Amino acid sequence: MEQARIHEKPRDFSELDQSALFSEIEIPEQFLYERQQLIMGLSYALARSARADRSLRDSDLAAALTSVARRIETLVNSGIHYDQAVANPVQHSVIAELQKMLQEYQQTEQKHLGYVRLRDSEVLRALVFLLRMALGRTSGRPRSRAFIDFLLAQFPESNRALAGSEAAGSIIVP
Repeated sequence: MEQARIHEKPRDFSELDQSALFSEIEIPEQFLYERQQLIMGLSYALARSARADRSLRDSDLAAALTSVARRIETLVNSGIHYDQAVANPVQHSVIAELQKMLQEYQQTEQKHLGYVRLRDSEVLRALVFLLRMALGRTSGRPRSRAFIDFLLAQFPESNRALAGSEAAGSIIVP
């Protein structure tokens, strides 16, 4: 499977629905440097969700990112807090994980800076960046997990490394 992904051509963004990519939102390169911790935190939240539920697919992550991005976009553009109910429980758990991470990020900023510097427009840009990356990395097949595998490779489980050393130490040689 990994070999197939290496040789697979990347998806062409022109083939995708431009409204799904939030094409009106610009993401300057400077933003990626300034808000790298936010993007990594959101990525980690996605990876944590994927580890918790092995039935999760790329399409579930993309749908959850789209849902949260649309909510934040409404907040940024009109100031209205609008929360659309998500029927899919898998996507709901991903959204909850993303919201939890955003809350933790804001609490950390409040603790260290004395105020919250993170703006809703920056959260929107970070979510759109991750959504575009998800749509670009997935194969588009219904059961694709290419983006999830990419996330899991970025955040390997530290327990596996510990389990390997413990297992090696527990072997008794006569």
